[in-house]
Amino acid sequence: MDHTALTPLDLALIGATQTGLPLTPRPYHAIAEQIGVSAEEVMARLALMQESGAIRRIGLVPNHYALGYVANGMSVWDVADDRVDELGEQIGRLAFVSHCYRRPRRLPLWPYNLFAMLHGKTREIVAAYAEEIRALLGEDCQASDILYSRGILKKTGLRIAM
Repeated sequence: MDHTALTPLDLALIGATQTGLPLTPRPYHAIAEQIGVSAEEVMARLALMQESGAIRRIGLVPNHYALGYVANGMSVWDVADDRVDELGEQIGRLAFVSHCYRRPRRLPLWPYNLFAMLHGKTREIVAAYAEEIRALLGEDCQASDILYSRGILKKTGLRIAM
């Protein structure tokens, strides 16, 4: 779907949902009331926009700090460039890894090319997770570190001026 194909209803839905769904038992009904259409129409249009690619997904983004996961660390790994994709896929499948990605090295100061975000209730738990990754990587791991968060940044997606 190209942006010129968006209907006024689509634009109203984007404006009403881009900061998140209302925290009510029936969020689509609340949006429908806000923009003056039926809840069924809200759900149908959102589904159509998702199918067309105008929106990627509708999902939950939990506040891990509020859930007690306050020891958050970006684990960084120096692995062979010819294996980083394969190893990254394995690490990304681990239940305790929220996201995993490849980044270019910045030699000589930064040898790491594989990043995996770890969340735990204590630093000891995060360190134990990192040890599991180290065991998985085995001889493919040349160096690693954990960069712990010192605070939470407000994370938001793209905001479109309406």
